[in-house]
Amino acid sequence: MNDSLVVCQQVSKIFKDFWMRDRARAVNSLSFEIRPREIFGLLGPNGSGKSTTIKMILGLLRPTSGRIALFGKSPTDVAVKRRIGYLPEESYLYGFLNARETLDYYGKLFELDHRTRTRRIDELLDMLGLANAQFRPVREYSKGMQRRIGIAQALINDPDLLILDEPTTGLDPLGTRQIKDLILELGRRGKTVLLSSHLLADVEDCVDRLIILYGGTKRAEGTCDDLLVSQSRTSIEADTLDEATVAEIDRLIRQRSHGANSITKVARPRQSLEALFIDIVEKARAEVATSGAMSGGDTASFLKAEEVEGDQLISRLTSLEAPAAPAAESGIPATTAAGPDSGMIGSLLQPAASEPAAPAPATPPAAAGPAKAPPAEPAPRQDIDTSFIGGLLGDAGGDQGSTSSGPRGGTR
Repeated sequence: MNDSLVVCQQVSKIFKDFWMRDRARAVNSLSFEIRPREIFGLLGPNGSGKSTTIKMILGLLRPTSGRIALFGKSPTDVAVKRRIGYLPEESYLYGFLNARETLDYYGKLFELDHRTRTRRIDELLDMLGLANAQFRPVREYSKGMQRRIGIAQALINDPDLLILDEPTTGLDPLGTRQIKDLILELGRRGKTVLLSSHLLADVEDCVDRLIILYGGTKRAEGTCDDLLVSQSRTSIEADTLDEATVAEIDRLIRQRSHGANSITKVARPRQSLEALFIDIVEKARAEVATSGAMSGGDTASFLKAEEVEGDQLISRLTSLEAPAAPAAESGIPATTAAGPDSGMIGSLLQPAASEPAAPAPATPPAAAGPAKAPPAEPAPRQDIDTSFIGGLLGDAGGDQGSTSSGPRGGTR
């Protein structure tokens, strides 16, 4: 049984024009798998199909042919969205919101309770170095700061699968180093990360496996060691040696290719990922055409899994509202005090129950007359146009012998 989190089998995506003619083949028969608890790299020049592949994994685009499975389900299944964190290539944020409001908005989309949202927002802002600018509107942020808040929104739901499309774009070297350390920390925690980037050194430092695309086609796949280890040379590493010893070892190697010296390590040297990338792209360019271009603080505790089961239980218990007081003590009628909802309904009924009852109309003294006078009518509101009402009810008013003056001086 395949337990991979993401499976792509012979996936192709063809964009068509108005007349349904093939305009661009963005992805061509692409197959790969992303296993649980691994950091997977997706590399390629501009227009190689990286972002299109990511959008098909997210269910934002439908493949022209082939099959994609995400957590064993279709990418269009809404249930899997809760387990994904996504940072797009361009961060589209609401400029009138500040950092806290932005993260609170995304936290509410994942139905996180208020206590959890507040704690995670504080930790993410501190981790990404935005605590001092958390109340500034996002439209005033630099591109690098907007990238940081975009990374924070991708982590607010503590996702099982984190998809990062060019995460270090616009970041300074310190911010880049921080994001790389965060990716490694997530990998050590057991998260699955899909990383797409043009910065090859960043990918080389982070990923477990990678594929290289060109023209929508997979050109290479494997671990960094599999792809970068040279097969044509052998490197021998030893302690510090003087020139005479080096010359003697060189002589012995020339003769027998073995010597009994203080050799501590024998390994094959690796070429750089950048050199491999350029070599593959140059070979692919000669074969096919492409539609793309030719050439803070500590990690958040909830991301480090520092919360133990007991802490989570206490957090859930303390986040609940206190139960309503008994009817005899609170003064609320038994029918409302024993109701099932002590939250919103109780808050609506509490003011009405606590207000004193309106006093009964005063009875006129006996000296006023033998008959009881009718209770005084409430004074009419000053903001009501009684003349207009009197005009509509003129006949009834005449029967009672009352008159009202209209706004134009007339009497009815």
